[in-house]
Amino acid sequence: MKIKVLGSSAGGGFPQWNCNCRNCDGVRNGTLNAQRRTQSSIVVSANGEDWLLVNASPDLLAQIAAHPELQPARRARDSGIAAVVTMDAQIDHVTGLLMLRERDTPLPLYITDAVLQDLSTGLPVVSILAHYCGVERHAIPLDGASFAVPALPGIRIEALPLSSKAPPYSPHREAPQRGDNIGLTFIDEHSGKRAFYAPGLGALEPHVLEAMNGADLLLVDGTLWTPDEMIELGLSKKTAANMGHLAQTGAGGMIEVLDSIERAGVRKVLIHINNTNPILIEDSPERRRLAEHGIEVAFDGLAFEL
Repeated sequence: MKIKVLGSSAGGGFPQWNCNCRNCDGVRNGTLNAQRRTQSSIVVSANGEDWLLVNASPDLLAQIAAHPELQPARRARDSGIAAVVTMDAQIDHVTGLLMLRERDTPLPLYITDAVLQDLSTGLPVVSILAHYCGVERHAIPLDGASFAVPALPGIRIEALPLSSKAPPYSPHREAPQRGDNIGLTFIDEHSGKRAFYAPGLGALEPHVLEAMNGADLLLVDGTLWTPDEMIELGLSKKTAANMGHLAQTGAGGMIEVLDSIERAGVRKVLIHINNTNPILIEDSPERRRLAEHGIEVAFDGLAFEL
């Protein structure tokens, strides 16, 4: 099983287009040791040629251009993207679907019922695509059963419902539904290896911790360093918890959670990193602290093979 990070930033990318915080200003001016990042997304493959796109970010066209394997040019119109799964209906995870409208066959799209509702009403991406390539919708089971994508032979996928809110434009924004947000475990049937992906984690419920403890690779929420990061910078009135994310520091934070996972050889990687987070600075004290705990920071183009 091959996994590649297309984008490692939270919504808005890094630097964020309208942000002049220390991080964004420093990376623009070259005064900080930091890499630019596009909005979070990964691809998964069994053969290195056919890929499952996991979340379609607004940066999708730039990500395809940066990764030639996603444009194998086997015929006049071609793509290495064989199917897409979206883990929620957030703008930064679904608007890239519109960039795939030139397909000459319906787009295989794996989504939950709750996300389908949002993408047919509040943000009608599925309805719009019906006027172009069309969508071949596949339901994601939330009862613990695994599902498979034909283009990924030998790989099973399990979806875990996560506690969260639907996007602001969702008809059920104030009435959360099972399947508004999910985590995914990818299982290689040949090697037995498991990868857990959850770019947004607001609460660590028992079934989520169980999935994390069984994984060989963890790609998990790295949005904010402190619970009050955005408030302290004067950029928002929301805490990390209000935004649906678990900060890295503090009691019960992601560092503490990852320290509790003792599976031999597991790689612990933070993804979906907000532009304000000091771990984006390669030589920062915060980055050194993560290294001391055996925690990595994802970057665009990071690849894994399990």
